[in-house]
Amino acid sequence: MTAQAPRPVQGGQLTLEWGHTPSHAEEDFIVGDGNALAYRHILHFPDWPAPPWMLLQGPASAGKSHLARIWAERAGAVLAAPEDLEDLSRKGGVQPLVIEDLDRRGYPEAPLFHLLNQSMRDARPLLLTAREAIANWAYQTDDLKSRARLAAHFPILTSDDIELSQMFVKLFGDRQVTVDPKIIAYLVSRMERSPQEAVAMAGLMDEMALARGTAINRAIAAEALALRQAARDAAQMVLDLKDGRGQDDDE
Repeated sequence: MTAQAPRPVQGGQLTLEWGHTPSHAEEDFIVGDGNALAYRHILHFPDWPAPPWMLLQGPASAGKSHLARIWAERAGAVLAAPEDLEDLSRKGGVQPLVIEDLDRRGYPEAPLFHLLNQSMRDARPLLLTAREAIANWAYQTDDLKSRARLAAHFPILTSDDIELSQMFVKLFGDRQVTVDPKIIAYLVSRMERSPQEAVAMAGLMDEMALARGTAINRAIAAEALALRQAARDAAQMVLDLKDGRGQDDDE
């Protein structure tokens, strides 16, 4: 494990940011109500209906990449980058592909359209991921979106306290940190309920504990919750000022 540059934390101390790699192993995947259908569909591969495509759609940190890596391991799939699409569509073939963040990574539109056509023609398995619904993708070609709608679509959600709690266990486990379940329950009952917030909270608390040379305790959890709320309030204030809502009515 390699240490990155020191980072300032509250109180003026410095803490080394130790790199950590989230586990994408299948045994570490947390199955819950919000992802069980998608996981079962992956287990049924290669018995997928034609075209053999799957679309995982959900917010950041909801587990789309973890599911994609599980399928890639099972299917022998290649992860395709934007610059790979033209060559992949031209060469053809049936090797399974993972194409992540279709709505965010700037995939070139023409090669992507050709690849979807080639994959449909040759029954090439694809696993696609995106945060936004297909209708909101910033592609100009309606036919491309129509092709994408042929994929079996699985929304990925973090739906309840149990799943958020399990997510915290995994996030802390990835950082090789053990946290009292009572602290996790305290967080889940008070935090903004989203996978992104769980990731941010886990990282913040780990940094705070490292800087203070202590375990993650309730005091750290309470302070982290307050810091995250203050950050959201400040961001909302900036938005309000930009919209003119922070001005007096008589101005």
